[in-house]
Amino acid sequence: MAQSSRPPLGCRPSPPQGGRSAASAVYANRQRGNGSTRNAAGGISPLVGEMSGRTEGGAKGRDGKYVFASGKGEARSRRPVATHPIALFRNDLQDETLCFSAPEEILLAKEPGEFLPALARAEALRRSGKWLAGYISYEAGYLLDEALVPHLPEGRRAPLLCLGVFDAPAPAGEEPGRQAEPPPRLFDTKAAWSFADYRTRFEELHRHLRLGDCYQGNLTFPVSARWEGDPLALFQALTARQPVRYASFIDLGGPVVLSRSPELFFEVSAEGWIETLPMKGTMPRGKTPSEDEAIREALRNDPKNQAENRMIVDLLRNDISRITEVGTLAVPELFHVETYPTVHTMISRVRGKLLGGLSLTDILAALFPCGSVTGAPKISAMKILRSLEAGPRDVYCGAIGWAAPDGRMRFNVAIRTISLYPGGEAVFNVGGGIVFDSRARDEYDEALLKTRFAVAMSE
Repeated sequence: MAQSSRPPLGCRPSPPQGGRSAASAVYANRQRGNGSTRNAAGGISPLVGEMSGRTEGGAKGRDGKYVFASGKGEARSRRPVATHPIALFRNDLQDETLCFSAPEEILLAKEPGEFLPALARAEALRRSGKWLAGYISYEAGYLLDEALVPHLPEGRRAPLLCLGVFDAPAPAGEEPGRQAEPPPRLFDTKAAWSFADYRTRFEELHRHLRLGDCYQGNLTFPVSARWEGDPLALFQALTARQPVRYASFIDLGGPVVLSRSPELFFEVSAEGWIETLPMKGTMPRGKTPSEDEAIREALRNDPKNQAENRMIVDLLRNDISRITEVGTLAVPELFHVETYPTVHTMISRVRGKLLGGLSLTDILAALFPCGSVTGAPKISAMKILRSLEAGPRDVYCGAIGWAAPDGRMRFNVAIRTISLYPGGEAVFNVGGGIVFDSRARDEYDEALLKTRFAVAMSE
């Protein structure tokens, strides 16, 4: 995307054009349980709470509004869950920060019937001149296609949608400080699956591959840990360990989310160009410069990793073609290798010009969740993975980002993402794409390799 089209971080863009697309109404109306979203005045003191099960939860804006979406069209007050709500986005490699604080409202959708109304309200607020920032959990993808709705996992701990509504980003240089004491720590990490557990599920997924039910599946599992200290200080400590382009820190409702994602889900320019950078294919760094360069070249030319990457590129080209102008879709870059402190990874780039009048709902309905974290074909792969994985992914593999009134948007793929819960509980997930010639031992080891971004904090 042309850098010249972006105002400096922290600057207010030009005013937007109003109006909601007809496609948004189609998606909202087809969802059963569609209701209204209204503000409910509240005067409850801010508390820190956990969003889990049916527990009451919510969020309070700077003007005292509690906002949520209800599939029954009822307005209720809910207790806020963030005492100092912020949404922070960092490009560590270019030392750029975009920070939002003091939201006017926080939109939370916990139940299926709340999701599309909340998303529609968010889009209406964006078109009225507001900025949005927050996250959409992976399980929201089950609500964007009728074939997936019956497969929506139970036991979700994070909201399906959590978006703050802001007048504008904070001025440049107003990034919040961190608390020095106690020192932040992430410790006692433990993978939920042993290799034996993983191999059982791998073999079942491989059976589906042999039958032709899918040709790639992104099998994942959770890692539990303990945390202490200031969450923002922990986020900043992780920055020093693993600088990335699409890092984010979200404390708006539900778990506090620390994302060290190197992967862009999609970015939209003010001129309406959409770009995505699918990431698929990983190898560890070498111990010496010569070994490191040899591994990098091996990854670039490895037929298996190229095949995995090409499958996801083809999937995303198909997804993006549904919402872009004919003749504009292109793949400017294929099989590019980027290097991070602990891994080399393969990235490609897909780009196209969006059709006019699209909403955030339209874009998500076409693209979400990102194909790099599902597999292909997407619907079939998601159904298979749902039967193999032990529970919901929650924020992991969803999307974290922001949307501006002038049409600009940027969301990451929420990999390398840690959810912090009250009581010192932390959860993050790892996984990888499985294809026909994948081997269980290699894939399990690669998944554990991806824990290094967080495990270093316990060393």
